[in-house]
Amino acid sequence: MNLKGRDYIETQDFTADEIGYLVDLADELKAKFHRGEFTILNPHQTVYLLFFDKSTRTRNAFEAGATQLGAHAHFLEPSMLQISHGETAKDTGIILGNMGHGIAIRHDLIPEVGNAYMREVARWADVPVINMQCDVDHPTQTLADLMTIREHFGTENVRGKKIAVSWAYAPSYAKPLSVPQGLITLMTRMGLDVTLACPPEYRLMDRVMKSARANAEEAGVTFEVTDDMDAAFENADIVYPKSWGTYDQMLLKRDAKSQSEVDEIERQCLATNAKYKEWICNERRMKLANKDAIYMHCLPADRGSEVTDAVIDGEQSIVFQEAENRLHTAKAIMAATMRERPF
Repeated sequence: MNLKGRDYIETQDFTADEIGYLVDLADELKAKFHRGEFTILNPHQTVYLLFFDKSTRTRNAFEAGATQLGAHAHFLEPSMLQISHGETAKDTGIILGNMGHGIAIRHDLIPEVGNAYMREVARWADVPVINMQCDVDHPTQTLADLMTIREHFGTENVRGKKIAVSWAYAPSYAKPLSVPQGLITLMTRMGLDVTLACPPEYRLMDRVMKSARANAEEAGVTFEVTDDMDAAFENADIVYPKSWGTYDQMLLKRDAKSQSEVDEIERQCLATNAKYKEWICNERRMKLANKDAIYMHCLPADRGSEVTDAVIDGEQSIVFQEAENRLHTAKAIMAATMRERPF
């Protein structure tokens, strides 16, 4: 399968077979990594990592992954670039594309902005553009989630497993919608039964919900929505409780005219969160799931709010295996898509 030169912006842009190929490649790269074998698949290449938001796992997965592939990663922040002075996505894409072999972007906090920015860069760049998280999808995270689920249950035993993707309370900030959105679109395509649980205020983007329903119908699986966290956990094989912000309030924040207005909207977002402090993944809720159910989270988790220490540190938690797999899926995406530049 040849994916050289392909942009990786949403998993919806790839076929199920292509997604399976990337996970297979990640499996192979992980096995070689643990055997201490070198995988110099992208020698002397350059990938630009453009971060509009903070990162731990994603940044380190791509920086370490590029090194292990024989490439070099440049960490870029808009505040240190001409982007901060108004340079366009078109110009940025052309310049970085002419100088390197891949452009990876994280732009996730502003609804209806990040994904569009990435696609505009991709329109003009002559190298692959990789989404390290946007407002719509987090396709490197969900690929690692799929990889982890396959490792735990076996590749041939994933179909028909139930995953509960649930909102959970967090007191910190209005987190992006991209992880739950990426999960409901990818997992339905890959044969899992998906239940989405959230309070009424925490709706996801309409186009994402439409895609999840269509994916489930095509794959012959179920996609259900509930406002009851307990109901979602019942008989689940995988639970993935994760906080995200209220879409409507995040749109208001995007359109705010002053910092004081932004601060007030953020306060309102957190006040809405606080109405649902009981939405926590605890030992009682884990008992509603199947006996051998696993707990997953993209991290960082708000301990004591999204999840109790007993659950995230318990035997059913596989969050650190999941986090390690970010490295191997990042490598698989770069190895598969970053084109070579022959002399």
